[in-house]
Amino acid sequence: MDHFSFSRWWAIVLKEFLQLKRDRVTFAMIVGLPIIQLLLFGYAINSDPKHLPTAVVISEQSEFTRSYLAAMKMSGYFEFVAELPNEQAARAALAQGKVQFVVNFPTDFTRKLLRGERPALLIEVDATDPMAASAAIASVRELTASVAKKDFKGVLASLGSGAPPFDVRVHKLYNPEGLTQHNIVPGLMGVILTMTMVMMTGLAITRERERGTMENLLSMPGKPIEVITGKIVPYVFIGLIQITIILLAARYLFEVPFVGSVAVLYVVALFFIAANLMVGITLSSIAKNQLQAVQLTIFYFMPSILISGFMFPFQGMPQWAQAIGSMIPATYFMRAVRGILLKGNSWVELWPSIWPMLMFMVVVMTFAVITYRKTLD
Repeated sequence: MDHFSFSRWWAIVLKEFLQLKRDRVTFAMIVGLPIIQLLLFGYAINSDPKHLPTAVVISEQSEFTRSYLAAMKMSGYFEFVAELPNEQAARAALAQGKVQFVVNFPTDFTRKLLRGERPALLIEVDATDPMAASAAIASVRELTASVAKKDFKGVLASLGSGAPPFDVRVHKLYNPEGLTQHNIVPGLMGVILTMTMVMMTGLAITRERERGTMENLLSMPGKPIEVITGKIVPYVFIGLIQITIILLAARYLFEVPFVGSVAVLYVVALFFIAANLMVGITLSSIAKNQLQAVQLTIFYFMPSILISGFMFPFQGMPQWAQAIGSMIPATYFMRAVRGILLKGNSWVELWPSIWPMLMFMVVVMTFAVITYRKTLD
């Protein structure tokens, strides 16, 4: 019986290192995944978002209204981005996701305040994501006492003592009870479709290459666009089946409200499915085998779940993470799904989320056609 040979063992070790050197995709994953995880979890993930986009509907300008708005801004939770003319414009901005808060000062607010009538200040909140809004909502109630202590002095000191001189009413829209499943379950649709669509089509061409059937496909007189689109059609139907299952579970298991049109949701989902299938086809063209295709899928999937707004508030991420998230179709699809189901959004409100998905799909399809090889190199 042969004894353990250090030279043979060392030869096997060297062979594995050479294999890793040749397999650049695997080596890139070994180095790249830990770096991406450190950056995303260390810097991009923030469960206490600040500088949330806020608009104001103000009927009058006075030192008291300006003082309260300044206090909101100083809290760090609010970033005033617009002054809206009326309540209709405020609701439209909230529905489209342009702002997360609207501060509404009623008519004669200052006059009623000075007369001791305790006028009500209305703050409307897009509460589709309870995590994003909870800390900011808690802060607005504390601001009332601090503003009263600061501004009501001298002859107005009596107004600042005792009960707050004005009331702050917070109106949570779209998810008034703050149920996390109303936010998470619609977002799961984007996560599941991203994972399955990219994974399945990512294995499509590499599977044929490994099985030796790629020769038959390449010998056909078909154009790249014909091969690519022909391969994705069956998976479109699979994606629609997945959507139906998720919608049924959302409705009957988690009691997620269906305010908008389910037909509109299916059309928007088709755009998203097509975009992910194009990504999968592109990855399958780049990968040399099924293992590399799976690795590339994971590499694409991680940002889609972490910085798309599915698990953590999108507005709480730094600008560089938001910029990356804005290039991922899952970010826009999750906004659209939540907008349809929870807000009842129509095509007008959905368009800012639809056109980036369409543009992404066209760009990736163009890249897939270019990278598609008509040879077995």
